[in-house]
Amino acid sequence: MTDTAGTDPAEAPKLLDFSQERIRVLHFTWIAFFMTFYVWFNLAPLATTMQNDVDWLTKEHVKILLISNVALTIPARIIVGALIDRYGSRIVFSGLMIVMAIPTVWFAVADSFTQLIISRLFLGSVGAGFVIGIKMVAQWFPPKYVGRAEGFYAGWGNFGSAFAAMTLPWFALTVLGNWLDVGEGAWRWAMAINGLVLAIYGVMYYFLVTDVPTGRTLIRSKKTEPMLCTSYFDLGQYLVWSIPLVGALGILAWRISNVKVNGEILMSDSTLYLIYAALTIIYLSHAGKTLSVNLPYLRAGVPEEEKYHWGSVAALNSTYFANFGAELAVVSMLPAFFEDTFVPLRNSMGGPIVTATVAGLVASSFAFVNLVARPLGGYLSDRLASRKRTMLFYILGIVVGFFLMGFIAKWAPGVDEDGLRNVTPMFSGVGWLVMAVVITVFASVFVQGAEGATFAIIPTVNKRMTGQIAGMAGAYGNVGAVVYLVLFSLVDARTFFFILSAGAAASFVITLFMLRDPEGSFDDSFGHEEIAGDGPNPGPDPVGAEA
Repeated sequence: MTDTAGTDPAEAPKLLDFSQERIRVLHFTWIAFFMTFYVWFNLAPLATTMQNDVDWLTKEHVKILLISNVALTIPARIIVGALIDRYGSRIVFSGLMIVMAIPTVWFAVADSFTQLIISRLFLGSVGAGFVIGIKMVAQWFPPKYVGRAEGFYAGWGNFGSAFAAMTLPWFALTVLGNWLDVGEGAWRWAMAINGLVLAIYGVMYYFLVTDVPTGRTLIRSKKTEPMLCTSYFDLGQYLVWSIPLVGALGILAWRISNVKVNGEILMSDSTLYLIYAALTIIYLSHAGKTLSVNLPYLRAGVPEEEKYHWGSVAALNSTYFANFGAELAVVSMLPAFFEDTFVPLRNSMGGPIVTATVAGLVASSFAFVNLVARPLGGYLSDRLASRKRTMLFYILGIVVGFFLMGFIAKWAPGVDEDGLRNVTPMFSGVGWLVMAVVITVFASVFVQGAEGATFAIIPTVNKRMTGQIAGMAGAYGNVGAVVYLVLFSLVDARTFFFILSAGAAASFVITLFMLRDPEGSFDDSFGHEEIAGDGPNPGPDPVGAEA
């Protein structure tokens, strides 16, 4: 079978051969992912600028906004995982980009903390775009090459966060603020323009791609139901691993309830308890629906060809918690970390060397290596004999990398305005700033590579449930981000890096005992079951999918 350009799926992909439709789709799709991440991460590089412009906005407010930025991505990725298996990637990706332009502009014009936090919560849903592209790419590349294709898609798309850190302060402060004389509110114009560009590309994407090559049938789930499990033990695992998906939102609500605006508590105890009750009801409803779908399926006997190893899903949840969850948290805090930590560095005029723009550029080094490291993680997973061993190697590197980042700074006497221990550079001089960047890049290589290795495995666990599995693992990345960012709001930056290292160590143990190398993960072709018409409905993903 060939695509519309006459390409054999078993032929190695050539990333610059635009005569191949699959290559064009790959590029159009990573650009869509890039756009969503550029918008999603437009807060961190402009955080200090916002604080300088909005006199009532404090560092604690910014921390809460950063947590809010990743919170609703959890249910969004789960719901999107269901929608793409039901309607296809093209229409869902286009719709997401167009709709998410609304909260992007809303955040730009907001004039109260309530408006900022609500718009940011909704805007966090734009992070679900990543899951959509995973499904799209998996439809165009066979298992033998899916790792490198997914790695390229994810690496270059994820670069949107680094590009935002590199360009937004310059665009807002220099281009809009100085050249066009927009004034102190230039950051608002920069974010609003983000939203308009996102909407325009959302329209373009719908007309630029198709869901599958000509000659293949797009397999859709016939209705939205929780994930099917193929043993009672797997069903129990699924229910347990679904708890953190709502629990993370409870943690976010608790953290927001402790925030004061103008001396007033933002959320009352009664409101907090109502949120807890609502989340409990959501989980119980999901559990009931899951049991009602799975128990009859299990009692009837699961055909051998439909069985899959759910422990691998659990292990991949943990790896994405430890790598992408950490990345989201680090990208969110790193610009301010470098700017605040390296305050002692001064130029000959007595001014700070690490300004907001410089801090954004330095911090972007963490995400910049996505361009190479994430595709490399997918490529190595394709090329080496065991995808599991490749995964373990990368997770071990994360443990070491974040541990070393904990030594970029040392604790200093006193506490900051939030009562957290002050930090200062471990060594003085610009040379240590350069070494800090080297350490950051070292850690990032393993973080991004582990992400590529994770999504090299996901499409091979169960081909018919790629959207659901990607949605759940992707949501766990955001669970990790919420947990880590809440912890970051409670501890100093140095302690935070040690926490990230410990989280990766826990994932290493889970992966060692639970991940299994999928069968057929190095096949040359897609497999006959994906070319045929509609098959058994696997049902989409977990909590909230039935909504």
